[in-house]
Amino acid sequence: MTDLQRRPFVSARMVAERAGVSRSAVSRTFTDGASVSEATRRKVLAAAGALGYHVNHLARGLRENSNIVCLVVADLTTPIRAGLVDELTRKLQAASKITMVINTESDDESVATALRQTLNYRADATIVLSGTPPASLIETCLANGQQVILINRADHLQGSQNLGVDNAMGAREAFFLLQRAGCRRLAVVTSTARTASLLQREDVFVEAARKAGLDVAVTRAGPTTYASGLEAGRRLFGRSDGPDGVFCVTDLLALGFMDAARQEFGLRIPDDVCVVGFDDIEQGGWESYRLTTFAQPLAAMADHAVDLLAEPHAWGSERKLFEPLPVWRRSVRANSR
Repeated sequence: MTDLQRRPFVSARMVAERAGVSRSAVSRTFTDGASVSEATRRKVLAAAGALGYHVNHLARGLRENSNIVCLVVADLTTPIRAGLVDELTRKLQAASKITMVINTESDDESVATALRQTLNYRADATIVLSGTPPASLIETCLANGQQVILINRADHLQGSQNLGVDNAMGAREAFFLLQRAGCRRLAVVTSTARTASLLQREDVFVEAARKAGLDVAVTRAGPTTYASGLEAGRRLFGRSDGPDGVFCVTDLLALGFMDAARQEFGLRIPDDVCVVGFDDIEQGGWESYRLTTFAQPLAAMADHAVDLLAEPHAWGSERKLFEPLPVWRRSVRANSR
């Protein structure tokens, strides 16, 4: 047989025949906690090693739990989403879960279609990172014994667990940072996506400024991308009363905004304009940006999701918020001028 030829499939029955034991003895040997004599175990393991046998966990799932956890995710290439998927997949794998990523669109109907796929794969659980599936579909998943965890979604659907970041806390702290730096002409750079998280960051910042007697210019130049941040900078500084303090609701928008301010208008950050972001993506820490921001605690969120999956019957419906962590860099002045 050449290296390019496929080896024949080795079944548990073939291992049983070679070891001279029953098929059930093979199954018990590879099942944690099952009763099997040491002599039988040695014979089965020797036969399995000689034949190159590996347990088919997915086939076992047709009779028992599949151990599959599906991640329903859109915008997978954005840094913050990629970071969360990375944390979840590594920690799910460490917990011996089979992780299946379903890459979908961000609209609710696409998410609903993806969630139906998870039922076809007999997934034990689904973690939804994008969009909000309808309550009726969540009920269908629960009725089929599936656990559903929603991350950074505004709706709290009965029977599901909902994990998110305290966006309101981060937005208020962003305002206080800019206020302490002496900024009086404030702006919010956001996107046309108008997701629940982005809207909350915008609304809370604007309300905090209003209570302090300050107006806020809100700019939406397009989707939540670097290019939209660049365009927002052009719009805001293309007029005579450009801002001296800006809250960008994501770091990706902030990076584009900062490049527009410096490269196209010759402004100095933070001397001429202070900038605060949200997410703490890797690029925000690069030397050319050194963006002051708020980190989403992705590792803690992933740990909590895995804990929920480990004891699905011990948890009822819950909504848990994680505090964003301030990351102080040099895009905001330390004190007012």
